[in-house]
Amino acid sequence: MRTVKAFDYIVVGAGSAGCVLAGLLSSDPGNSVLLLEAGGPETRHWRMKIPLAWRDTFMDPRLGWGYSSEPEPHADGRRIPVPRGKVLGGSSSVNGMMYSRGHPADYDGWRDLGLAGWSYAEVLPYFRRSEANWRGESLYHGGSGPLTVARHITDDVLYPRLIATAERLGYRRLDDFHGAEVEGFSAPDFNVHRGRRASTAARYLRPAMGRPNLVVETRTLAHRVLFDRERAIGVEYARGGALAQAHADREVILAAGAFNSPQLLLLSGVGPAGDLEALGIPALHDLPGVGQNLQDHQSVGAVLAASGPITFESQLRLDRLALATLRWQLTGTGALAGLPVAAQGFLRIRPETRGADAQFLVSPVSMGARSWFPGWRHGAGHVFSVANVALHPRSRGRVTLRSSDPKDAPRILFNLLERPEDRETLRHMLRFVRTFFATEPAARLVKQEILPGAGVRSDAELDAHIRRSVATAMHPTSTCAMGVDAQAVVDAELRVRGLKALRVVDASVMPGIVGGNTNAPVIMIAEKAADMILGRPPLPAATLPI
Repeated sequence: MRTVKAFDYIVVGAGSAGCVLAGLLSSDPGNSVLLLEAGGPETRHWRMKIPLAWRDTFMDPRLGWGYSSEPEPHADGRRIPVPRGKVLGGSSSVNGMMYSRGHPADYDGWRDLGLAGWSYAEVLPYFRRSEANWRGESLYHGGSGPLTVARHITDDVLYPRLIATAERLGYRRLDDFHGAEVEGFSAPDFNVHRGRRASTAARYLRPAMGRPNLVVETRTLAHRVLFDRERAIGVEYARGGALAQAHADREVILAAGAFNSPQLLLLSGVGPAGDLEALGIPALHDLPGVGQNLQDHQSVGAVLAASGPITFESQLRLDRLALATLRWQLTGTGALAGLPVAAQGFLRIRPETRGADAQFLVSPVSMGARSWFPGWRHGAGHVFSVANVALHPRSRGRVTLRSSDPKDAPRILFNLLERPEDRETLRHMLRFVRTFFATEPAARLVKQEILPGAGVRSDAELDAHIRRSVATAMHPTSTCAMGVDAQAVVDAELRVRGLKALRVVDASVMPGIVGGNTNAPVIMIAEKAADMILGRPPLPAATLPI
């Protein structure tokens, strides 16, 4: 077994959090940092840079872990695909690039659990520090951070009609989902830099990779954390078929995501002792919450036929797509530089909820869209695809080991739809789609409902559709949750409870999933964690209007 020299910090996982940590920790030349990533460089896949190509990128087996869930008992026993990025930048290199923070009440809820330092006023400065927002510097936004937050260019036909419909139904029109008001309808922002994907690999890691104090090892699979009694002292990993060890003088930081961080803890003997011993893994530290509390946004789609050739389908004609590709290569603008999103809403369904319950996303394109040309092949047709996302699911899943072999994928059970409240939310949203597109002026944009279909009306019929089509929004969290109770895996400083020199910094530490896309919150968590790790005082809390 090969042993490399010791580093001050070892970061496992070069995803949304790991790239941020590697860039920030290595900014001090006195710190030596090793970053381990199971995938390869993101620069080898040119399509990854194209925002419009995100769906092909996300589903590319060369760039992912190839995970799927266990048969879901409340979703007709289906195995749910679990695409996750296995490449520098992790899922930030393959996701839909939508910038969303969730609701301020989400973070105040973390504080109310006893987690000092995690209120909205206290995390907002880290959101601001991370971003270069197209709106510029303000109370709510940063103007000079590494992460570009770009304006979504709306169209002149669909967007104004969808917004007018929302206003007619009593919803607020917003200019910013992250300002003083956050519930209502608007256009989302995206992490796009000059027409290219703004992943954490591109915006945090690549500018740091020339530093002599940062070593990035790709195509390395971490096997276990090494311990001296209760102190983490390094990582054992495989690269090129050979095992190696790296030692950490200060800290080991797991940033491998909501599936792989708990998997690595379990492989290292940290987790429920009985489960570990059943697999022949000596229990180093009995920590029952590892892998528990899995949460993800549950999502059900609806599809409506457009009233005419008014959707993004027209832009996918082969000759137009070729010209758009040339324009993107030369100027970084045009159809390839963005995503076909017509409008978005964050809606509160239950009055008692702190924040929005559901996300309503209208895309003027089929999820099976492809390039087309007369006489060559047909396109997918002019349709509207609507994503209906339950933002605060009550159901809880878990991540467990399949075996003691690090190469085996973990067992993932989302337990989708286990709680009746989740079924009620999705049923409500499918009916909301009908109400929305029966209201003028949106009613003029569609001619019929394709899915679930106009004949699917009763609760039982809608529930059947939900069971056979529910998926996740691919925002897994909370499997190494922060907390102060016996189920907590990390404390408010992200230190693994009962152990030393070991932290977890990724979506798995969220005690409850935020009500929005998770990439930006993970980047915020990593920005805040870097200050904790380096012993810096936290940024001053924001002073917010009452």
